[in-house]
Amino acid sequence: MIELKNVSKHYKQTEALKNVSLSLKPGQIVGILGPNGSGKTTLIKILNGLLRDYSGEVLIENQGIGVHSKSLISYLPDQTYLANWMTGEKAIDLFKDMYSDFDESRMRDLLSKLKLDSKQSIKTMSKGMKERFQLALVMSRKAKIYILDEPIGGVDPAARELILNTILDNYATDSLVIISTHIISEIEQIFDTVVFLKEGEVVLCDDVDQIRSTHNKSIDELFKEIFKC
Repeated sequence: MIELKNVSKHYKQTEALKNVSLSLKPGQIVGILGPNGSGKTTLIKILNGLLRDYSGEVLIENQGIGVHSKSLISYLPDQTYLANWMTGEKAIDLFKDMYSDFDESRMRDLLSKLKLDSKQSIKTMSKGMKERFQLALVMSRKAKIYILDEPIGGVDPAARELILNTILDNYATDSLVIISTHIISEIEQIFDTVVFLKEGEVVLCDDVDQIRSTHNKSIDELFKEIFKC
C-alpha cells in the first residue's frame, strides 16, 4: 500500500532522512519508533504531502503523493489544528464537508465512549480532551490509511487504554495504521510491525513476533538497547 524508495530529506545542513526504503502492506498496525530527531515527523509529513522537497520516490497504491493519496489517508498530527472559536459540532460539520468517507454515526458513538461533549468549544477543552476529540474525528473516517502522530502523548495514563481501544475498534482490518510514538511500553502490544529510525536511517523493520522471538526481548527493551546513550 505504501512504498518508499531511497527517500532522503535535508534541512539546510541536517539530513533528516537518509535513503529510507520501506514497503508497508494493508491489514497491519505499524509503529514508527525513534528518539527525537530520528526523522519520524519528517517521514509522516512526506506521506501526508506536507513536505515536497525530498529525493527518492514515494508511492501510495502505486501513485505519487497528491489528490489520490490524500483521499486515502486520515491524519492525526501531534498538535491540535482545530480553531479555538469552533465548537465540537462545528468541527464535525467541517469534517462532513471535507471528507466523503466521514461517518457521523461513528463519531457520535466515539464521543460517548470518550466522554466528550460536542457542544463544548475547542477553546475550553483541556489538552487531553482536544487530543481525544481530534482522534475521534480522524478515526471516524472510513480511510484506507490512518497516520497517527503521538496519539497517546498528551493523555494521562488512565486514558491511554481507552485511546488504544478506540484505535483498535475503529479501523477496517484491510486498512493500514501507522503510529509514531515514544511511549512504547504501553502501546507495543497493538503493533504488528515496527520500524526503528535512528538519525534518519531505518535500523530495523520487522514483524513484532519475529523480533521478540529472535531477540528474546520486548520491543521497548530492544528499543532501549539500540538507542541507549
